[in-house]
Amino acid sequence: MQDLFTDEMQEQAYQPLAARMRPKQLSEYVGQGHLLGEGKPLRRALEQGFVHSMILWGPPGVGKTTLARLVATHVDAHFITLSAVLSGVKDIRAAIEEAQQVRANKGRKTLLFVDEVHRFNKSQQDAFLPYVEDGTVVFIGATTENPSFELNNALLSRARVYLLRSLTSDDIAQLLERALTSSEGLGKSIWHFDEGVREQLIQAADGDARRALNLLEIASDLAMLDPKTGETRISLDTLDEVLKAGGRRFDKGGDQFYDMISAFHKSVRGSSADGALYWYCRMLDGGCYPLYIARRLVAIASEDIGNADPRAMQVCIAAWDAFERVGPAEGERAIAQAAVYCACAPKSNALYRAFNQCLADVKTDPSYEVPNHLRNAPTKLMKEQGYGAEYRYAHDEPDAFAAGEEYLPEAIHQRRYYEPASRGLEIRIGEKLEYLQRLNAQSAKKRYSER
Repeated sequence: MQDLFTDEMQEQAYQPLAARMRPKQLSEYVGQGHLLGEGKPLRRALEQGFVHSMILWGPPGVGKTTLARLVATHVDAHFITLSAVLSGVKDIRAAIEEAQQVRANKGRKTLLFVDEVHRFNKSQQDAFLPYVEDGTVVFIGATTENPSFELNNALLSRARVYLLRSLTSDDIAQLLERALTSSEGLGKSIWHFDEGVREQLIQAADGDARRALNLLEIASDLAMLDPKTGETRISLDTLDEVLKAGGRRFDKGGDQFYDMISAFHKSVRGSSADGALYWYCRMLDGGCYPLYIARRLVAIASEDIGNADPRAMQVCIAAWDAFERVGPAEGERAIAQAAVYCACAPKSNALYRAFNQCLADVKTDPSYEVPNHLRNAPTKLMKEQGYGAEYRYAHDEPDAFAAGEEYLPEAIHQRRYYEPASRGLEIRIGEKLEYLQRLNAQSAKKRYSER
């Protein structure tokens, strides 16, 4: 027996403000002007009624799901949605069967939308290929992760990738204004924002439409009605209460994490103390474990500073040690100190390049024998074999340097790997090496014959 109250209850079921404000047509869609602006390829294709398989790549809250729904509506396609978090091969098969029935019975195309598509494994992604190929479905996948790393090449070759960008402040302001005035949103009340509150709300949204509308909805619940004016007031105190949970957009396992790490590293390498501090604080604010940054700084001290300032390595390790000894409050500041020191230090990747080149040569060259004069000879037999013969003990030579001696195999003894940069301490190191090379050239004692 049908429940007489079912329809009424469904109509009255609660929907978050973000869901109620979801655009119904493309003209209401906010943002992504580089894709949907006048004359843009995607806009032209939709206006002509054409739709193709695509991957929508972008951060949360920029309208990936909404765009997929609007595309389906615009081209009058049957819409099926799957979540890669909750679905498996069984669900994929059911969706394909539904699409086949729609095409056979109604002659309509089906748009199959897969949210978080990067969470499907290779075999699950492969399951879509034949049906995308034969036109059973138009495939639209949404992902916050780089498709180049997370999606199969076979699927990528059948879909065009569109990059969706974070919404601008003007975009967020437009969304808020629509929510405040729409009858489907908060338009039944008259709203008053104290000075600066609306701007702070837009900034806190951080380019995320869903976050903006969720914050507005919570603020509206906490707002106070002024009986004299009939306005509902959202004060700075109200917004502060809403924002206490805070948290900038940050994904410790995804693109946001690696993008910020890259920005931090490049800021230090580029000698920008401000950039290094900013990205460090952004990662801390997002929940990054500080010792991850400390470990990265140790690597930076070797890769990008090297012998131009060997103290950088000591500073980084000391900061790491300080964090473990005194905890986050003071330890985070110690890591900040190391980051600024590294940013301001002279830069040289001479050691980094020399090490990589030497490793590459060792892997490709023959296994050269250790020259006899460099071998140890602890036994009589080894001495008889010439091990250690004519070895020159450097401390017995003038200035503790055996001019003319060689320490590489004869076949490669003229190779030079380490070329100090003309910055920081490496200026002095370079001068020292040039001096020793002159002594070698002038020495009457030569280990290997000249060729």
